[in-house]
Amino acid sequence: MRFTKEEKSWMMYDWSNSAYGIVVVTAILPIYFKAVATGAGVSAANSTAYWGYANSFSTLIVALLAPVLGAIADYQPYKRMLFIRFSALGIIGTALFPFVPASWWGVLLAVFVISNIGYSGANIFYDGFLTDVATADRMDRVSANGFALGYMGGVIPFVVVMILELTNGLGMMSQTMIVHFSFFLSALWWLVFALPMWRNVQQTYFLDSVDHPVRTSWHRVRVTIGRIVHNRPVALFLLSYFLYIDGVDTIYTMATTIGVDLGLNSSLLMVVLLMVQLIAVPFSILYGRLAQRIGTRPVLLIAIGFYAFITLYAYFLRGQAGFWFLAVLIGMNQGGIQAVSRSHYARLIPKHEASEYFGFYNIFGRFSAIFGPLLVGVMTQITGRSTTGASSLFIFFFIGFIVFLFVPRETTASRKG
Repeated sequence: MRFTKEEKSWMMYDWSNSAYGIVVVTAILPIYFKAVATGAGVSAANSTAYWGYANSFSTLIVALLAPVLGAIADYQPYKRMLFIRFSALGIIGTALFPFVPASWWGVLLAVFVISNIGYSGANIFYDGFLTDVATADRMDRVSANGFALGYMGGVIPFVVVMILELTNGLGMMSQTMIVHFSFFLSALWWLVFALPMWRNVQQTYFLDSVDHPVRTSWHRVRVTIGRIVHNRPVALFLLSYFLYIDGVDTIYTMATTIGVDLGLNSSLLMVVLLMVQLIAVPFSILYGRLAQRIGTRPVLLIAIGFYAFITLYAYFLRGQAGFWFLAVLIGMNQGGIQAVSRSHYARLIPKHEASEYFGFYNIFGRFSAIFGPLLVGVMTQITGRSTTGASSLFIFFFIGFIVFLFVPRETTASRKG
């Protein structure tokens, strides 16, 4: 299967923002924040909780804005314009991290909230562009290869940072300088490799322009809510997605802080995360090919069940070896479940209103990401064990699996578009 220029450019955006996802959100910033917070007298359990609360707050903002932003983006030329502006906000926020004084842990969290709003907001429009660049029968492969490129793209800057970490900056950089360099590198990586998407991908499906797009979009959102409620496949899928993606996103954002609580130092955590990235590349592609062959529904049921097992395993997690095995399981499933979820939903929605519908897709995903970190934070503070907090996510996968069983099966027509 050969990809078009538009498909390649679209997939490259996953490559570009992956440095933020792995280097900033997962590897460096949580560890750096915990060190700053500890230096200010904040306990380990509380710093883990505050990191979860910051993730919840930033996703709440995006969740509240997602439907109307998506509805506005369905009109020309707003989808491309909003995509560029939100991704630029994320890039600028990332570049600001080194300028935050080392003792200001609250300000550090605030800048993270800004950058995460840009990162998450841009993904609303990025996901919506999937219907513009790929036909229904190509969406599984395009979506999955996008995630695979994302994991691979995250490896390169991550390896650079890891080499600096293991060699003390080649003997020339302090630990703080390495951290600051990682933030600059992530921002630059994001900017440079977002350019093909900014230049080559255009909005193919759109609604005719109106005089008052914001006011009209609010009206469309209210109408679409009613349409979604009465559209059984879309409604059931979104409810299930709301539940299971909660656990997926939370495990991703909280994994590093859990590793710190288990006694892993920053160098070991970076090696673990590199392993996760490398494992995720072939398994994301495998998920896409499997979905193209047997359908997205059975693939998603397998993935949700696998994640439920991961959360149960987390409850019994004690030592560092167990954390390594947990990381392998996550790497095998994380990219695949996200890629196939995106392509499954893209087939269910009208193409001319893809951004608005993906706005709801993101609001369900983002609102779920509020409750997951919140639950982990609360359970961690109550029990004093972050692994118990992680295992509490089982409830989301279990109920999500049950709901997905009632999602209607795909037809041949829906797969061909």
